[in-house]
Amino acid sequence: MSAAGGAQPARRRVMNLAHFMRQAARRHPDEVGFVWGEMRWSWRSLDRRIDAMAACLLAMGVSKGERVLVQSKNCNQLFESMFACFRIGAVWVPTNFRQSPAEVAYLAQASGAQIMICQAGFAGHITAARRAATLRHVIVIGGHGADDYDHLVETHMGEAPSDCAVEHDDPCWFFFTSGTTGRPKAGVLTHGQMGFVITNHLADLMPGMGPADVSLVVAPLSHGAGIHQLVQVARAVKTILPAQERLDGEEIWSLIERWRVTNMFTVPTIVKLLTEHPAIDHYDHSSLRYVIYAGAPMYRADQKYALRKLGKVLVQYFGLGEVTGNITVLPPYLHEMEDHPGARIGTCGYARTAMQISIQNDQGEEVPAGRTGEICVCGLAVFAGYYNNPEANAKAFRDGWFRTGDLGYVDEAGYLFITGRSSDMYISGGSNVYPREAEEILLSHPAIAQAAIVGAPDPIWGEIGICVCVLRPGHAIGEAELSAWLAPKIARYKLPKRIFFWSDLPKSGYGKITKKLILDELRTLSLIGADQAD
Repeated sequence: MSAAGGAQPARRRVMNLAHFMRQAARRHPDEVGFVWGEMRWSWRSLDRRIDAMAACLLAMGVSKGERVLVQSKNCNQLFESMFACFRIGAVWVPTNFRQSPAEVAYLAQASGAQIMICQAGFAGHITAARRAATLRHVIVIGGHGADDYDHLVETHMGEAPSDCAVEHDDPCWFFFTSGTTGRPKAGVLTHGQMGFVITNHLADLMPGMGPADVSLVVAPLSHGAGIHQLVQVARAVKTILPAQERLDGEEIWSLIERWRVTNMFTVPTIVKLLTEHPAIDHYDHSSLRYVIYAGAPMYRADQKYALRKLGKVLVQYFGLGEVTGNITVLPPYLHEMEDHPGARIGTCGYARTAMQISIQNDQGEEVPAGRTGEICVCGLAVFAGYYNNPEANAKAFRDGWFRTGDLGYVDEAGYLFITGRSSDMYISGGSNVYPREAEEILLSHPAIAQAAIVGAPDPIWGEIGICVCVLRPGHAIGEAELSAWLAPKIARYKLPKRIFFWSDLPKSGYGKITKKLILDELRTLSLIGADQAD
């Protein structure tokens, strides 16, 4: 029986996310809202450009719920396209710009997109998408002619469509998974869910943010950085987009000093690159309040180095695209500088507000504190499911819990410790091996900059660990010497049987070290058998 005594539930109308931009433009019309290189836009001008693109999409016949595919590197138009889609009730479908034409064509087909916004440098992606999907229109960023994005904005300038009425479960964003274990799946993010996510980010990750703050973009706006910048707009925080396409440590630290940047979102590998860049010592970065990292746990050696360079400004959160990052938070005060008794070294934090974590065994039973199992979650940040994929939805949910596929345990106080992806685990001689423990130890060696261990088939042990390391500049060490150093520090069955040294580790388009890509490269080099399972 419902709270209304059996009556039908009322429609759950919620605020259209594009209204955040409208609010910022009304409260701070002439203040700078977005900076890209030497170009600047006020909140009013951004809102008017978004209105114009929204009007353009409506003129093209885009209706509520229709998907708009966007293939673009970071730029103001990519940023604007998100709000333009939200404003008319359309679904924003951003790609990872590093994806191939064939991969983007699959996203076009899987999403059912009929409109595409694409940078001029990706002509092959447009051709492939046209073959895979029935595209009515293609808008070209940086093009020439009637289909150019900025030309269309100028054509419709002055038109101001109202924010489309939306309900809690109306989709706003198809957040495609990385596809490391198969074809990417479109996670459906909704206006109601994202309204909670934004509120939660402001409460748990960046308390006290306001118009005086400044946010620097150091990751693709098509993914987690896009969610982060949506949060910034909700508080009229200025966004700074670097001029360089590639990450440039000199530029990043100079921008932090010039604009007095207070926060940025990134991943552990980028935190490592930036804090190890010599420019960090040449520019003033005392304005930083929150350096937020997610996507993977940070190795302890890298975390301690970053803390020494930046002070206690690190904020870690753990989550997946399907939960929009909202599972745990480790705030600055819990980032310990030193390994002292009582410090929870290695934790990714405690459950975010209104989120619940359950560590479960294969039967879906919750296991006691301290025991490893699959990390499952429930709460208001969990997505609506995968678009047009009932089989994936059936696997992803069990008894109302979303199954992350990550392995970990909680301590008695509820702090979460991640031991790895279920796909990262390998079984050697009948024992489960979670590579992260050995990786953490390897990274404490002064010669090792990066380390990753994967499981490979073995006729005697079933599987063995294969380690790939990257040396720090100016250091040298051999396989036998490193193995001998590691041996007394970890159980014998957890020791990798081989260690290889590469110049770098392959990473995903979002800067994360990806075990699948490492396995592919090991196969290509004939260092493991071609039959290694994913």
